[in-house]
Amino acid sequence: MPRPKPVTYGLYSWTPDYGFRYIHPANRRSFEWLEPVGKLFEKIDETDDWILLRYDEQQFKVSGELFKELYDKPTFSFGDLVEENNPAPGQPAHQGLVSDVYWDEPSATARYQIVERKRKLPRIFEAHELVKL
Repeated sequence: MPRPKPVTYGLYSWTPDYGFRYIHPANRRSFEWLEPVGKLFEKIDETDDWILLRYDEQQFKVSGELFKELYDKPTFSFGDLVEENNPAPGQPAHQGLVSDVYWDEPSATARYQIVERKRKLPRIFEAHELVKL
């Protein structure tokens, strides 16, 4: 799905303790499995009752009450092709698509996980460790 311009980024700090009234019934199970706390979402649509959030290739209808817009934009977003800019000596640089974006509130910075050859790397990268291709 094409991104709206400009993209609105934000956090949705929902946990099951809040109850399910904040999550559209069609998205409850998948949103709970996502464990959204600390993850950065793109807001891609808004109606009177729901907002539509995107995380990687998934979309979720949720109540706008818990959405917290961020004004600091991440360096990279879902699906961006990136490469590690300073690999370990003797190792090839990791290259792949951004699949997860984690937000560190105290430092107001994003961290990234990438998929390389259909495999999610366990390492989480800082923005300065990656370059967009």
